[in-house]
Amino acid sequence: MAPSGLGSPPKAALRILLYVGFTVVLLPVQAVAVILRLPLQKRLPLWYHRHCCRILGLRVECRGQPSAVHPTLYVSNHVSYFDIEVLGSLIAGSFVAKREVANWPLFGWLAKLQRSVFIERRGRQAATDRDEMKARLEAGDDLILFAEGTSGDGNRVLPFRSALFSAAQLHPGGRPLTVQPVSIAYTRLDGVPLGRYLRPFFAWYGDMDLAGHMWQAAGLGWVTVEVEFHPVVTLEAFGSRKALCDHCYEQVAGAVAGALAGRPRDVPVPG
Repeated sequence: MAPSGLGSPPKAALRILLYVGFTVVLLPVQAVAVILRLPLQKRLPLWYHRHCCRILGLRVECRGQPSAVHPTLYVSNHVSYFDIEVLGSLIAGSFVAKREVANWPLFGWLAKLQRSVFIERRGRQAATDRDEMKARLEAGDDLILFAEGTSGDGNRVLPFRSALFSAAQLHPGGRPLTVQPVSIAYTRLDGVPLGRYLRPFFAWYGDMDLAGHMWQAAGLGWVTVEVEFHPVVTLEAFGSRKALCDHCYEQVAGAVAGALAGRPRDVPVPG
């Protein structure tokens, strides 16, 4: 539960009503765009997520630029379901999500309409799912992968899973696949640094209840989310999938640690 005096139920109700209403209006538009394979199917989610960030009180500060090469496999840490809105507001790509997300109310529909790739993390189905990732990249689609395989508490980055980097071996269009590490950190609430005590109100992990967590977070103020796009790389530069995975982890973990420690930054570009 939120500490006494922290969070506003009227603010939470207003934000969630606006979010749901805005989403319901745009769902059929995106559905038509996907069915007819219109260019809008890639542009609309970008616009949608940017407005959702404002509705939900997410102030995005961005350092670096998304890759100009298509396709690109974006490799990020994972803190919360809010990461979808934040990264979706900056990258015109599709997410790689665990298979059970497809069955979630509302969020499952949204994931399908953004043409997410659903994967099993273990078992025989995992290899088939990774083949779908490869097919999408071969077709030129940018994908966003949460390389930890789960969400963390926002205070540190969990180890990346090298098995998820199998798609990095591709050569779409005869060129090595471009991989870009991306770090995301929830750093301030209404301008005040978030500590370990407050960060779990935005990080979603373990057996936290989704509805209750979202209600609490929506009732708080404006949270600053720092996103950094690191230099692009390819598998060829590292010689093995494991070495590429370790490099991406080091880039992301170091940037998250620095952001949470309040390191000096370049002038951020609002998302």
